[in-house]
Amino acid sequence: ARVDGADAGAAAAFNEKRIGNHIQISDAVVRVSDGARLVDTIGYSDRLVHELMIRQKELKRTMEAILTSNQASVEHTSTTAGQTAGLGALIQTNVIGATTPGAFANGITSAPTPAAAAGLTEKKIRDAAEMAYNKGGNPTVIMSTPKVIRALSEYLFTSSARVATLMTDVQGTNKEGKYGKQGVTAVGAVNTFVSDFDTLQFVPNRLMQTYKSGATDVANVYLLDPDYWDVGYLQPIQTKELARTGTAENRQMTVFYGNLALQEKASAMIMAVDPTVAVAA
Repeated sequence: ARVDGADAGAAAAFNEKRIGNHIQISDAVVRVSDGARLVDTIGYSDRLVHELMIRQKELKRTMEAILTSNQASVEHTSTTAGQTAGLGALIQTNVIGATTPGAFANGITSAPTPAAAAGLTEKKIRDAAEMAYNKGGNPTVIMSTPKVIRALSEYLFTSSARVATLMTDVQGTNKEGKYGKQGVTAVGAVNTFVSDFDTLQFVPNRLMQTYKSGATDVANVYLLDPDYWDVGYLQPIQTKELARTGTAENRQMTVFYGNLALQEKASAMIMAVDPTVAVAA
């Protein structure tokens, strides 16, 4: 409250911390012999074009695996390849299951240190969602490895889950489908969870990497607010022709990219989740 007629006074101090990341270069090299381009093929007309298409998909998968990992950032030098920090290192405020979360210091983002392996619980999900919400975020995606997402879906079918009875509208009965007449649809999975703070869409990610906590393979569970994440490109994927060294065409696909955490506090992470342990309340 302010007294009527009082001076405005001094402005409150406001200090922002700029958190950066580093660019990483990923590439894929394609080499196709002249003979392979001259012979007849089945399913495609040009072996070089086909190989480039396949390797570009592979390059994009490599990028996604790196971007969703715990990888620390590394500054590019004349002798060291730069690395961009992954989601697991960039989410630093709202973290459950880490002995030490990732941290930004001196221009470098360090990797987190996971705590002991443990099963996922509904309480951890609710706690993580609340942590992000209290920091101004609205997570709408819960992303993890396929095994973790499956375990979470199976848990929500159990009698111990503290959720409402599963309900669905059955539509499309006896319609013509790809394999003839379709009967009643059997719903065997949960793909949306409404928490106290927002609706979370389950997203299994086959490209997310597991890692070690002690001797156990564990995974991360991300609660993401997509509005505050992006991928920055110094150069998008480009294909460059390399010099011939014989009877073959050589190409190199390169991409210069980095993870952009526009506001990491808007998301949350549960670390060291053991996918082999059933989800509990």
